[in-house]
Amino acid sequence: MAVFLSYKIVKANYAVIDKDLASGLLAANLGVDLLLISTGVEKISLHFNTPQQQDLDRVIPDQLAHYIEEGHFAPGSMLPKVQAVLDFVQKTGHRALITHPTHIERALRDETGTWIELASKQQATA
Repeated sequence: MAVFLSYKIVKANYAVIDKDLASGLLAANLGVDLLLISTGVEKISLHFNTPQQQDLDRVIPDQLAHYIEEGHFAPGSMLPKVQAVLDFVQKTGHRALITHPTHIERALRDETGTWIELASKQQATA
């Protein structure tokens, strides 16, 4: 419940604070080098849980924003995570990672997970 002062009257309103968006905002304001969000999947996907599922290894902010516009991420599930990392990368220029908790060590070695960064390694070497 959020409490605020309005015209010198204290009012209480119910509020929901999304943990992923709050984490991204906090990380950006603290100046961290990497935002890591752990979730129930190893990588984020387009067409999740369908025969056309396509796991994402690396994605740049413009691509990710396009996928959000296309509706690839479920509200209240993957969408807040994706929005959080997108905002973080755009604000800071630093990288972000989404992966399952059991894969964090491998993901930090760049072996799995979905990395969100300004330029993918493929683009940097092209």
